[in-house]
Amino acid sequence: MKLLAMTDAEILKVITPIMDNMMLGSTEINHAQHTRDFSERMKAVVTPENLEVMCQAYQAKWGTFAQREFVALFRRQASIAVIWRQYCTNTSDEYVAEAVFVEDGNRLLIDHAMVY
Repeated sequence: MKLLAMTDAEILKVITPIMDNMMLGSTEINHAQHTRDFSERMKAVVTPENLEVMCQAYQAKWGTFAQREFVALFRRQASIAVIWRQYCTNTSDEYVAEAVFVEDGNRLLIDHAMVY
């Protein structure tokens, strides 16, 4: 997969299901699902215990993740960074969801992700 040679639309088509799965895993506090497409670096950071603490904290304040709107895509030599406008179920506030995707053979993996 030549990520850097793809158009924005092609990249979004590939990464949207990956992002959807990660966000659903967060909503359900399901570590295996949430980290399925993580790089080894990210898997070392996001343990089952810290995922549970993090998810319980944001869900108590914001609710669960709702719709997400694409904002921008940034191409780097070895990765793609993507930013979305993120909505949640218990607030009208808008949040930033961001993720960095890297190629690992024929797979795309999330090497960084955050909602703030």
